[in-house]
Amino acid sequence: MTRSSRQVRIAAAFFGLTLAAATTTAAEANLAPELAQQLQHMASLSASATGSTVPGARVEVELGRIDPRLNLAPCTRIEPYLPTGVRLLGRSRIGLRCIEGAVRWNVYMPVTVRLFAPAWVARQALPEGTVLQAAHLMQAEVDLAASADPAFTNAASAIGRALARPLPAGQALRRSDLRARQFFQAGDLVRVVAVGAGYAISVDALAVSPGVEGQPARVRTDSGRILNGMPTAQRRVEVTL
Repeated sequence: MTRSSRQVRIAAAFFGLTLAAATTTAAEANLAPELAQQLQHMASLSASATGSTVPGARVEVELGRIDPRLNLAPCTRIEPYLPTGVRLLGRSRIGLRCIEGAVRWNVYMPVTVRLFAPAWVARQALPEGTVLQAAHLMQAEVDLAASADPAFTNAASAIGRALARPLPAGQALRRSDLRARQFFQAGDLVRVVAVGAGYAISVDALAVSPGVEGQPARVRTDSGRILNGMPTAQRRVEVTL
């Protein structure tokens, strides 16, 4: 086992993840075997860090192919890197640049990183408007990285809420599948919690607009000041100072 392989296994053990073998060989990815292994390790470590808070998660990495139409000059040293702002989850990309060669070049290789973990799926086909009960759901292994929309790993936070769209049998329950909750109406008395660096204060205020989950709401304090915040619970608004 190489040093880089040991590092990946140690990181995986630390994060409590299982790293599955990559499903694309170096030849299929038109890469030298050593470079393909390095890319797989980079993607695995990135996904491991992301999944560190998901118990029982495992990672699969699938390398794509460099565009075969590219006529790249010979290079004695290729450096893989993660492009700025790119997160190696789901369909993503890794940069490859020639740092020792007659001609310097830079290309991107597609990569698919799957993060499997237990999550909640529909036990049977559920129509829009269904108010979820425990009997509607069951646990199954889900690719959390298949969508940017988070899947539910805790059923309690979904029970009692209504579906915004039909959910086929076996499909993972994700946040956008549920109707947004309305925590208060305009004119209701609400509790405003203002959070700053190392402190939090709370005051009562009057809601100027409805408090819908995921949408900013406006409230008016006793002094007449208008604040914008995020509804987080029944008659509760959080404001960041």
